[in-house]
Parts: sequence; C-alpha cells; structure tokens
Amino acid sequence: MAQVRIEPWHEDDLDLLRQLNSPDTRRHTGGPETDEQVLARHDRYVHFAEGGQGCMFTVVLPNGARAGSVGYWAREWRDQPVYELGWAVLPAYRRQGLATAAVRAALDVVRARRDRRYAHAYPSVDNPASNAVCRKAGFILLGETDFEYPPGHLMRANDWQLDLTAPPADGS
Repeated sequence: MAQVRIEPWHEDDLDLLRQLNSPDTRRHTGGPETDEQVLARHDRYVHFAEGGQGCMFTVVLPNGARAGSVGYWAREWRDQPVYELGWAVLPAYRRQGLATAAVRAALDVVRARRDRRYAHAYPSVDNPASNAVCRKAGFILLGETDFEYPPGHLMRANDWQLDLTAPPADGS
C-alpha cells in the first residue's frame, strides 16, 4: 500500500489548494472556484480544527511532496450525527493508492475521537475513482442519494458508510 502521512492544513498549503482547484480535479464537485473562494476555503482549512468539529489535512509523501488533501467534519445525516470525509489528489499522483491511504489515516483520527458511530462519504455516481477509494477503505455502499454540493448545487451521489466501531479495513 502507498505510504503517506497526513498533516493538519497549514498556512503554507495555499499553493496546493490552488493546484487542487483545477477543472480536472474539481469536475465532480462543481468545478473550479474563484481565487476569492479558494482564499476563503484556505482560511477555513487553516482554522478548521480550532472548532473541534473536524480537520483538514495535507497528504504528504515520504519525500515531502504535497500530493493532495483529506479531511473530515461533523454533520447530521438522516437525523444521526456522523462524520463526512472528503479528499482530492493532484493528477500527477493519482492511481498510486494515495487517496485510499490518506482516507485510512484520516479514519484513524476519526476513530480515536470515539464520539460518532459512522463516517460517510458522498462521491458523485460518475466518479469511479472516489467510489473505489470508499470500497478499498472499507466503506459499505448504502445506495444513491441526492446530495447538495457545492451549496446550491444538487448532485447524484453514492452514500458510503463506515462503522467506526469495526476494525479498520485490511488493506486489500
């Protein structure tokens, strides 16, 4: 399995966020944002953990290269408190298992919190790569759902659920 570490999002990660804002990387999540939106997102990411409701991380390779992002945040889903996970990997680093490794690392952080039973991810039904990450990370597909992302935009997504009290996926 790919080796990565995750580090809390830092002020120095703005360039990474700008790289992740490409049409290719954002095609399943509403398209690229304006620079003003990217700056606001960066500020949210930097200060996100302070509220205690989640954290955004930078995906870091053994050589120190910054390859993407992964994060979790608290939300209500169908009248139940859950964590939602999201991730993105730069095109040059795709198809190497980095997203799955990063999601597993974020799930370890979420499990350690011991304050919610389930984590969910909602990739577009048209995003085979992110759906594969969910499967490989141990999520169970509950089915399709309408999901609002970005705000004001309804998308058709798969609802993937992971029981945080179950042992982590075995890496297959």
